[in-house]
Amino acid sequence: MDLSGGMGSDREYFFDSCPAQEGMRDAINMWVSDDRGVIGLPRFAIEAVAPDYDTHMLSLNIAFPDGRVYIVRDYGVAHKTTDEQGKASILGAGPLRFQCVSPFKEWHVSFKGKAEPMTTAAQMHGALPHERLSEEADEGLLVDVSFDLEATMAVPPWIQGTMSSAAADILNGQEGSFMGGDRFEQLFRVVGRVQIDTELHEFFGSGLRIRRQGVRNVQDFWGHCWQSALFPSGRAFGYNAYPPREDGKPTYNEGFIYLGHGELIPARVIKAPWLSKLSPNGDDVSCVLETANGEVHIHGETFVSTFAMGRPNMPPNFPVLQQTGVRYRWDGEESYGMMERSSRKDKVSY
Repeated sequence: MDLSGGMGSDREYFFDSCPAQEGMRDAINMWVSDDRGVIGLPRFAIEAVAPDYDTHMLSLNIAFPDGRVYIVRDYGVAHKTTDEQGKASILGAGPLRFQCVSPFKEWHVSFKGKAEPMTTAAQMHGALPHERLSEEADEGLLVDVSFDLEATMAVPPWIQGTMSSAAADILNGQEGSFMGGDRFEQLFRVVGRVQIDTELHEFFGSGLRIRRQGVRNVQDFWGHCWQSALFPSGRAFGYNAYPPREDGKPTYNEGFIYLGHGELIPARVIKAPWLSKLSPNGDDVSCVLETANGEVHIHGETFVSTFAMGRPNMPPNFPVLQQTGVRYRWDGEESYGMMERSSRKDKVSY
């Protein structure tokens, strides 16, 4: 199996110095779920944005089916990017560190720091984490969190804009600025260890890794729905789509089906669970994808959720964001995967 998708290993490595272009972003994020539905990490990420390269943005979500969530939204001192072999394989900030051990094959991620406890219900009512834990949050309210993850890639990467000429054309316009430049994602198997205070979880599971380099502008963003999962048999799916445009023009809708061998099969979603109401867990998020060989029906139900009801310095109607872990079923086979979706506030029922 060619896990590179034909890309060179340089696509895996980070910038080894601050880019000259203002706003240029070097970013990685992952989503992880254990294979029993006990714990989910619905997105943890580092984003390095020029010209502020001494510190990087970092974020972390850890969520449980009982509604507990642990959140980090912070800036951390940037780690050295180059490894012992001189490769720019590391992107780290404060307590969070990503390292490419082998391009398109193996990654290691670790975290050791503090997180802010919250609940899904509180987030649905507008609670936001502190942007800088060390400066604003009451240290007495924070908890010790650490994790180590060994991720082994299992599916060829999906490079955005390569599944169809229509998707490629649309990404040359406004939707491409939302996507944020050169971007691909890849599903993996994971062995994980997460500790929250004295609570320890050791698990096997799966996840999704996203690499992006480019300038991103989401000022006029109107929403999206993004789902992906890897199944025990090796089958997988993924897609990302934006809701219909108000002006009636075609919008971004691209995805794939993977049968456990061969290449990714181009697909597009024809039934997506757009965000229209807030629900903590147990929400039906089933989807239908269309390929040249027919329709693929995948049942989904959220088992952990986090919400962000707005962002600072954004318009009042900026989309509500939900990031979740989902229990998926495909022709009787079950797995856990990810979903992120958003809709403008006036499209969401509270």
